[in-house]
Amino acid sequence: MSKTLQELAEYLGGQVKGDPAAVITGLGTLDNAVEGQITFLANPRYGAKVGTTRAAAIVMPPTAETFGRNAIVVDNPYLAFAKLLTLFTSRPRSAKGVMAGAFVGRDVVIGKDASIYPGACIADGVRIGDRVTIHGNVSLYEGVVLGDDVTLHSGVSVREGCRLGSRVTIHNGTVIGGDGFGYAPNGKGWFKIPQIGNVVIEDDVEIGANATVDRAALETTRIGRGTKIDNLVQVAHNCDIGEDCIIVAQAGIAGSSRLGRHVTLGGQVAIVDHTVIGDNAMISGQSGVFGNVAAGAVLSGTPAMPHQARLKSAAIFPYLPEMRKTLARLGSRMARVEERLEPAIAID
Repeated sequence: MSKTLQELAEYLGGQVKGDPAAVITGLGTLDNAVEGQITFLANPRYGAKVGTTRAAAIVMPPTAETFGRNAIVVDNPYLAFAKLLTLFTSRPRSAKGVMAGAFVGRDVVIGKDASIYPGACIADGVRIGDRVTIHGNVSLYEGVVLGDDVTLHSGVSVREGCRLGSRVTIHNGTVIGGDGFGYAPNGKGWFKIPQIGNVVIEDDVEIGANATVDRAALETTRIGRGTKIDNLVQVAHNCDIGEDCIIVAQAGIAGSSRLGRHVTLGGQVAIVDHTVIGDNAMISGQSGVFGNVAAGAVLSGTPAMPHQARLKSAAIFPYLPEMRKTLARLGSRMARVEERLEPAIAID
């Protein structure tokens, strides 16, 4: 593919600085781009590299120096570059149908232009929308429903009765609808609580590799529209994740927790069960959340606390041993002062 700088600027809604007829044939980084490629500047710390890059053009914010180079000026260069990557890497999709070696059970409905690869196993009563791609070794249990334009990569398992919306992508090895972790004490052992609910994943959700979303005990575990979940994330039974959330790798959300809209969880965040997190809250990596979180809060640490307070506390930590010694010395001095004062008090 090749596009002029003007064509790309119109696609991005940006403004050209330099030669609008410059031809762009690919994308590269500031450090390694070559002639004909376009790159981007999102962090002003790297602004000097604009003057040395070999790229034919740079996508940059309005405040950046162009150093006389060809540029497309946009408000959000990072987003613009993501759109360019999509533009230059997208390929026409060709439907392959049900290929030899795929197993399809009874009463399965498959929409138009599907691609079902060898090794896929589709159980009875599954409903599959249009333009769905199911790669090898995917297992769809009985009664699963997939919307349009769903992509399931190799090794994905979707358990019985779970429902996926349209434009959902799930990466390798992820399990949707495994049993929730529910056991009742039974003397010295544990009695398994049947997990008879399901999982509903709404439109435009993407889930990374080797993640798990457990089915509800009775009702539904829900992942809201537009939410993005990284690799190795655990979402426990009966959780309700709001729309447009970001959940980073190795986060764990315990049962019956509720996340509002546009919540961000950093890597390795742990959330205890029955926790409610308000809209637009942000929890930094490795934080432990043991109670409800207000909308818009920014928390960090374990136990999680307001991020600015955590930073102030962290600044004090290195001095705690010396402060302890100082307090001990002050305590000793106060004890001696009190000893001297006691006789005088007794005489009075």
